[in-house]
Amino acid sequence: MKNTIKEQWFSNVRGDILSGIVVALALIPEAIAFSIIAGVDPMVGLYASFCIAVIISFVGGRPAMISAATGAMALVMVPLVKDYGLNYLLAATILTGVIQLLFGVCKIAKLMKFIPRAVMIGFVNALAILIFSAQVPHFFNINGMTYVFVAITLVVVYVLPRFVKSIPAPLVAIVALTAVALFSKADLRTVGDLGTIRQTLPSFFLPDIPFSLETLGIILPYSLALAIVGLLESLMTASIVDDMTDTESNKNQEARGQGIANIINGFFGGMAGCAMIGQSVINVKSGGRGRLSTFVAGSFLMFLIIVLGDFVVKIPMAVLAGIMIMVSIGTFDWSSFRYIRKAPKTDAAVMLITVAIVVATHDLSKGVIAGVLLSAMFFVAKISKLKVTEKVEGVNRHFKVEGQLFFASVDTFVGAFQLSNEVQHVKIDFTGAQIWDESAVAAFEKVLSKCRDQGCEVETVGLSSSSKKIQDSLLLLIDQKTTLSA
Repeated sequence: MKNTIKEQWFSNVRGDILSGIVVALALIPEAIAFSIIAGVDPMVGLYASFCIAVIISFVGGRPAMISAATGAMALVMVPLVKDYGLNYLLAATILTGVIQLLFGVCKIAKLMKFIPRAVMIGFVNALAILIFSAQVPHFFNINGMTYVFVAITLVVVYVLPRFVKSIPAPLVAIVALTAVALFSKADLRTVGDLGTIRQTLPSFFLPDIPFSLETLGIILPYSLALAIVGLLESLMTASIVDDMTDTESNKNQEARGQGIANIINGFFGGMAGCAMIGQSVINVKSGGRGRLSTFVAGSFLMFLIIVLGDFVVKIPMAVLAGIMIMVSIGTFDWSSFRYIRKAPKTDAAVMLITVAIVVATHDLSKGVIAGVLLSAMFFVAKISKLKVTEKVEGVNRHFKVEGQLFFASVDTFVGAFQLSNEVQHVKIDFTGAQIWDESAVAAFEKVLSKCRDQGCEVETVGLSSSSKKIQDSLLLLIDQKTTLSA
């Protein structure tokens, strides 16, 4: 236990502290922007980012992953805030945490194995595109000086790590270029232009709502949607960080941790949040590897607000936009262009459709769910190609069945048995086939009935033990249904 605590918290102290500082600086404009999207005060997003990051550093299952207020969650909140206000949002946040905690207890992370690689690639690429597009308003068509600062930021972030590895390049860019902007009095938009930051700590309070079934009926649909979106983004981001760091994480613990963080967060005036791929990538690429980096990101964020609030509001948005542009470039899977050419067309289509839906809707859950369903449809279509070959031996017929017999392939199976009146014996060989469901058993029974109606003897061979077990149990069920209906 002691070794685990030391490894996860204190094995990379310098790197975790510096990377956490970088992430905290990058979190501020994001949290403010997401608050504006949701229709709440900027401090709601900032409090959420502080609470979630600090709490998840202790209870999460993926060290070095950053969780805070996110755009995906903010979009789900918009109608609730518009119709019912902040107190209902905070209640929905608490209920979101409860649902996520229950999902974690039920080991929902098992479902991650059903997400194909094509969907993962699409998820990553869509996020990279969304990260880039979110920066466009901060630098495009503003003034020439903005373009200059964005360009210099990109150069610093890209070139500096080749010569200096002890200090994260984004931190150097933020401090140095903010100083340059202040001394030169350059005409640049700053963090303060996004919204007002109050130098106050969050405080505990209960949402001012009636505790009734009517209230539950209002917030439950939103909480369920927030829980699913949050866990989906968090677990997929955890998988990406796993790959980046070549380490494993506890996804079920992460799900429980997200729930605990959102429950506590809701009682301290924060909006629901989840893992952030952009900030997680910044953290890892800046040298963050342990839980300390996440803790520093959250705690230093509040330090910036309370102590350095007057400095923070003067950070040029062009610098932060430049850093996030570099993150989007690093996040995008550039090998996916080769993947499109070489992968099966169905996999390429799934990846492209996932990207298109996420980018069009700004909803990660819709894109991922659509990609998984499309993959399932393609998979079913592929394995439903059943082959039935017929061998004629006088008045005998020998049918060899090859493939998977289930609801999608039963028509092919039944259609293969076209028997003339002179046929006396039918042999069906299932050695190369597998029976999977009731539809398959019903189709098999239909073929048997067809043969018997024509006076043929039927012999079946090659049924595997699992196929025979399914057949026996479902035929018994069919017989029982027939008896009851009679």
